[in-house]
Amino acid sequence: MKLYKFILIFVLLFSLRAGAQCLPQIPFTSEWLEGIEKMAPAKTNFPSSKTHKILIFSLFTGFNHWVVPHTEAVIKTIATKSGVFEVTTTKDIAYFEKEALKQFDAIVFNNNCSIGDKRDLFWDVLKVQMANDTVAALKKAQQLEKNLLAYIKKGGGLMILHGGIVMQNKSLAFSEMTGGSFDYHPKQQEITVRMVDKEHPMVRAFGGENFVHTDEPYLFNKAYTKKNFKPLLYFNASEIEGIKESDGDAIRYVSWIKKYRKGHVFYSSPSHNAQSYNDPRLINFLLDGLQFVVGDVDCDMRPIGN
Repeated sequence: MKLYKFILIFVLLFSLRAGAQCLPQIPFTSEWLEGIEKMAPAKTNFPSSKTHKILIFSLFTGFNHWVVPHTEAVIKTIATKSGVFEVTTTKDIAYFEKEALKQFDAIVFNNNCSIGDKRDLFWDVLKVQMANDTVAALKKAQQLEKNLLAYIKKGGGLMILHGGIVMQNKSLAFSEMTGGSFDYHPKQQEITVRMVDKEHPMVRAFGGENFVHTDEPYLFNKAYTKKNFKPLLYFNASEIEGIKESDGDAIRYVSWIKKYRKGHVFYSSPSHNAQSYNDPRLINFLLDGLQFVVGDVDCDMRPIGN
């Protein structure tokens, strides 16, 4: 009996400690959205010569980030309030057919975590829709990924937010396009996010000051090792509790931009929590990211790796 009580107390204490790392979920309400609308810029930070059509894709089959509806609303709000974007939102993979993609200047991946042994979101959906023919389902999943890659190569834009990088997490081709693949993350904790180059136009939203928030410190693998991107934001590995590679890079990048043939790609790991959107600097940074992927921002994109 005493042993049972000891185990129970240990489990409770461990649960409380584990829960302490996570911020409480913020209800997605009209009041919360009103606050975002007030913070959203009334105009873009870079000039734009046209109205851009963007698709916000918010489907996930794996881990459910509670911030998915908040993130979709943030991007939709800053896009529409700026006056230079038309927004379509969806959870339908049919938008990755070739003809459907042609409608848009850019796509936004909103925490599209996949699941299972393939870690392939298209496969996750199609193996259910085409359960009677898994061979055809796999072939279709591969085709939709090829459509996406071709779309970006030909000049489409891609903005990836937090878990969106997990969408095709075992695909090397997807990793080459995005700049990396998700490896793991330690527990949520306070992270000091720093700028690689305070003078770069894509980080001027932060005004030269560090961005401190509670988040999952994402670590990456596959194409990330090549550093074939222009990094924007990073954290110091020595400041993060739970990093496995004690002899790894001293700094870890959490946001970057890159070219993929004619297309523009922007990745931002911040943020797992809607609390981070209380800082208007992050909102402005994401608006600049939107402008970058549609080609409105003329800036240094030279990769630091090979």
